[in-house]
Amino acid sequence: MNGFTSVVLMMLALSTVPQSHPRAVVECVRADQDVPLALDPASPFWRDARVVTVEKDRFGKPVPRSRAVVRTRWTQKNIYFLFVSPYDELHLKPNPTTQRETNELWNWDVAEVFIGSDFNDIQRYKEFEVSPQGEWVDLDIDLHKPHHENGWTWNSGFKTAARIDEAKHTWSAAMRIPFSAIDPRVPAAGNALRMNLFLSQGGTANHRELAWQAPMKETFHVPERFGLIRLVDK
Repeated sequence: MNGFTSVVLMMLALSTVPQSHPRAVVECVRADQDVPLALDPASPFWRDARVVTVEKDRFGKPVPRSRAVVRTRWTQKNIYFLFVSPYDELHLKPNPTTQRETNELWNWDVAEVFIGSDFNDIQRYKEFEVSPQGEWVDLDIDLHKPHHENGWTWNSGFKTAARIDEAKHTWSAAMRIPFSAIDPRVPAAGNALRMNLFLSQGGTANHRELAWQAPMKETFHVPERFGLIRLVDK
């Protein structure tokens, strides 16, 4: 076999290899200092944040009348997220409590952040959830295990806030996550983490599940489909 034939055969072989989906990147702008959690996107803390939209279903199709907006910031100690979403109806857990973790909160309306710093073992990452009522749960996810949901006993020390605006038919949720819980590196501009964002809301008759990066499966737990969040200076 001559050299030219070898090159042609190699090119043909490579052309049959499925290409991975383009990896979306969101820039997270640094803030000078940590602040109490704010739910107003027009507040000074959130004003300089980049905006990400969460508006597609699990398989990448736009969901009518659903477009959650997410903002992010970071400081030397924490990374922040703010979700603002319209709603037709809410599916809320009765007798909510914000004083302790709510296991299986994912069965109700929640905003979710999946985030991980391990690019060698993408089956390991952290999951953070907050409901419109301010309930919360955080999980240390290991997809190598048959029951990764057992990771809810982990405690990250993250903080949450939430509010329902019945007049505007919107709800908001904010998170402040310590970097020490998600990344062994010192936070610095240029650092990137693997991330996806999700929103679940509505009762059985009008249930909606939205994704930033569509997992293309019936589960959100598809780390191969995560995008990236990159820390940047102002």
